[in-house]
Amino acid sequence: MRYFSKLSINIESDTRTLRYGRSQHCMVPPVPMRTADFDYELPPELIAQEPIEPRDHARLFVLHRATERFEHRRFYELPELLQPGDLLVANDSRVLPARLYAVKPQTGGRVELLLLKEHTTGVWEALVRPSRRVRPGSRVELLDQNDAPSGLTAVVGETRGAGREVRFEAPLHQVLERCGRVPLPPYIHTPLQNPERYQTVYARHPGSAAAPTAGLHFTPQLLERLQAKGIRLAFVTLHVGLDTFRPVTEERPEEHKMHAEYIAVPSETAAAVNETKARGGRVIAVGTTVVRTLEAAIRASPSGVLEPYAGTTDLFILPGFEFKVIDALITNFHLPRSTLLMLVSAFAGRELILRAYAEAVRERYRFYSFGDAMLIL
Repeated sequence: MRYFSKLSINIESDTRTLRYGRSQHCMVPPVPMRTADFDYELPPELIAQEPIEPRDHARLFVLHRATERFEHRRFYELPELLQPGDLLVANDSRVLPARLYAVKPQTGGRVELLLLKEHTTGVWEALVRPSRRVRPGSRVELLDQNDAPSGLTAVVGETRGAGREVRFEAPLHQVLERCGRVPLPPYIHTPLQNPERYQTVYARHPGSAAAPTAGLHFTPQLLERLQAKGIRLAFVTLHVGLDTFRPVTEERPEEHKMHAEYIAVPSETAAAVNETKARGGRVIAVGTTVVRTLEAAIRASPSGVLEPYAGTTDLFILPGFEFKVIDALITNFHLPRSTLLMLVSAFAGRELILRAYAEAVRERYRFYSFGDAMLIL
């Protein structure tokens, strides 16, 4: 895979960060709630450590909102559960091999760099560990994917944003091709043998620090079967940040601050969504990233219908949110007290989601990034 020196759009140039509701980054729910309201018990052995093979053989928990009925299916049965005229919208962001290891030439001490955001060509904001042992101005030598010295270097600078400024002294595509590793979530402890299994089959725009995992279950063959049934497919882009793994620590969830993420809605997707809505079809989001992208973009539209958009969003969706685009949702099972669990609770109702999660635990579903899927209709 070839990586180009400009791997993500400079989002600082677009100042139209999306807002909704009284808060700058979330819609304040009409009824006060606590972060503890989004907790549940999960046996550790249900956290999936490896992806299932083939991709589309994951289990599929079907939740019918209108009747509160549950079904237990397989993901490859998805065409049977959708209707001709439905529109699937997926996130085509590609995960960067954004984890780098390096050594300090003077001491041999090992350093980890996790790239977060590019500010200018070759200059990134990155998490540096252990940060306090790397002084500003320190030059480190990067290790290749076999942990051998690569001869490539970077300079670690001052604090910047959520991390430190890191300046690479070689073209970034060369650094990532030789030294980059896929940054798996912290709850996955088993090494991934094939890095492409942490990419969707339609990933094409590099920029994410984590995969939009609801899409990991699709295969090219399943997409062909869906399209043969008259179910269309469109794409948006949201470059997933590490904030997706950060639990909400504030007692009141609306006090949590979301980090801004880059989003893009191309003109063909906006047209497909508007046409589907106009004839009464369903827009089905493949993942919470698609929900946030479409619901944020329509709130930036002066016309009240979805328009092409590129910018950033820090939209935080809590129960009480009014969904204007999404009619159904394909998603995975999310961490307790997470913004993602709050989003699906806003879509289906907190009590119903927690009942569904309890049922999934009883039925021994696999949870989180490499786990099983849920279809909320």
